[in-house]
Amino acid sequence: MTAPGLVLHFDDEAALARGLAVALGCEAAAIDVHGFPDGETRLRLPPALPAHTVLLRGLHQPNPKLMPLLLAAAGARELGAERLDLVSPYLAYMRQDMAFTPGEVVSQRHLGRLLAAAFDTVVTVDPHLHRVATMDEVVPGRRGVALTAAGLLGAHVAKVVPGALLLAPDEEAGQWVRTAAQAAGLDHAVCLKQRRGDRDVSVALHGAPVQGRAVVLLDDVASTGRTLVSAALGARAAGAASVDVAVTHALFVGDALEAVHAAGVRHVWSSDAVPHASNAVGIVPLLAAALRTPA
Repeated sequence: MTAPGLVLHFDDEAALARGLAVALGCEAAAIDVHGFPDGETRLRLPPALPAHTVLLRGLHQPNPKLMPLLLAAAGARELGAERLDLVSPYLAYMRQDMAFTPGEVVSQRHLGRLLAAAFDTVVTVDPHLHRVATMDEVVPGRRGVALTAAGLLGAHVAKVVPGALLLAPDEEAGQWVRTAAQAAGLDHAVCLKQRRGDRDVSVALHGAPVQGRAVVLLDDVASTGRTLVSAALGARAAGAASVDVAVTHALFVGDALEAVHAAGVRHVWSSDAVPHASNAVGIVPLLAAALRTPA
């Protein structure tokens, strides 16, 4: 397998792209974007691309990003990219992995097919894979790579809060908490969650041993923050000495971050999979290693 010769990126992800290019020993180049008054977009790529090109595009706030991403991929093929790999640290539309009510569109399935048609490899970090076991299933016929930042987050927590108890705010987060705890040699426990709506969430500790402990809630994504708020309030009420948060994807929509801090959370740490002021852990080594691994 040839090594990547270029990392293409959009302006808002320049820092991550440059770091990835350095790790891969190649160049980085920005895609020039012009927005027309009617909402259409014109893209300009380098006129000649290496045979193996990487396109970096995280899909937080996905709707305005998806069309430029697909256009950039098609253009890259025309300009010489014989192998085109997508690095999307946050991959959107993964939660809708089945039709929960009749008529619902299974977005994970259809986005996966679009990406499979455009790219040879899709690399992402901590995607929502609940009823689908692997990223290969999401992008049929292509190479899908699901990395995890849990070990990196666990190591960071062990450094800044030695002896912390890692607490999963719900059952789905249990996989990341177990990985992080094992990597960092920390204790861990899992809460139970009941969701009644996008912002109506309750979390039960069910005997998690938080009394007198420094607790760190660890999850893959923080969006509205309501799950973290409920877990933080429960941990404080049960006698936790302190409560912090570590997440892979710091979306924090609207007043989510303020609500989390108002619930008694001291610090919030995240990976730089999504650009955010809380970024404390870099994922470039994970991404570079995946791209260097033979297909």
